[in-house]
Amino acid sequence: MSSCFNGGAGWPEPVVRVQAVSDTCGETIPERYVKPPNERPSTTTPQPAASSHGSSGLNIPVVDMSMPDSEETARAVEAACREWGFFQAVNHGVRPELLRRARSSWRGFFRQPAEVRERYANSPTTYEGYGSRLGTAKGGHLDWGDYYFLHLLPLSIKSHDKWPALPSTLREATEEYGEDVVKLCRRVSSLMSKGLGLDGGRLHEAFGGEGGEGACLRVNFYPRCPQPELTLGVAAHSDPGGMTMLLVDDHVRGLQVRKDDHWITVDPIPDAFIVNIGDQIQVLSNAAYKSVEHRVTVSAAEERLSLAFFYNPRSDVPVGPMPELVGPESPALYPEMTFDEYRVHIRQRGLSGKAQLQSLQSFRDAASS
Repeated sequence: MSSCFNGGAGWPEPVVRVQAVSDTCGETIPERYVKPPNERPSTTTPQPAASSHGSSGLNIPVVDMSMPDSEETARAVEAACREWGFFQAVNHGVRPELLRRARSSWRGFFRQPAEVRERYANSPTTYEGYGSRLGTAKGGHLDWGDYYFLHLLPLSIKSHDKWPALPSTLREATEEYGEDVVKLCRRVSSLMSKGLGLDGGRLHEAFGGEGGEGACLRVNFYPRCPQPELTLGVAAHSDPGGMTMLLVDDHVRGLQVRKDDHWITVDPIPDAFIVNIGDQIQVLSNAAYKSVEHRVTVSAAEERLSLAFFYNPRSDVPVGPMPELVGPESPALYPEMTFDEYRVHIRQRGLSGKAQLQSLQSFRDAASS
């Protein structure tokens, strides 16, 4: 196996590591990474985000998770989920020291020699391990980023043997981080349920209950790019799962959220989590809460790392609009489907906006006509 690509593991063509491309491509990125003109960040007009320095503009809402009035917190979460599908959670209870330790450990992995990283090369069967692409379709445009994907819940599929052994701090930091973020996801899920007028445990129950839900981590690494105006770290998409807790670099911006046909560049608050609704909660809420397209830009000057924690329904539980939210005036917008069935589309074709969710709604419309 060479230092720059993984030629096997079930992929339809050699998988080139973006780190290797960044180190060797000079001033011009390969054509496979050049996005179509209408998808390039240089041809869209992002709305500038508000910043701590007082600049004007839009930014995603901020929710203080330490507010003593839980009803007030639930109302703030509800408003953010209905209007944006995104918010930044501050004072959330996960220790800043742990956030920095997890980030530092994973940055250490991506700085290991290529032969160490390649020991964990993934396959399209489960995606678990070190990877550089989504989707098994041959040809097409690629994203400017590498990643590491691993499972945390259910416990039956979690395997420390599939987690990197180096750096030595990584496994312990990831285990502790996962435990704390799962607790936070359950808390936010309760607030989302209350915002829908339901019992606080209703979404959690729909996910499979405590220990039955799914949780996985995707650590994204975006190397420096000589032509960031031509490519994206991750193409525009909505998250297929339930809820995402994203921990980003405090000092390198890159996440953009679509709002009213504008791309809003998120100005991250140090030690905050960026929380967003996934497709499964849009389905369960019968579109009261909406998953929102987002994408990642890259930088010519700095590499960037983020930890995306996905909190999902149990993979074999049918997911459809919750009966309490369906009635004569609000018919079910989506058919039931398990999360396993839903994500087949993403694993075959990769990320493609909100195409999968829209196809489900079209199917329901056709069936009822």
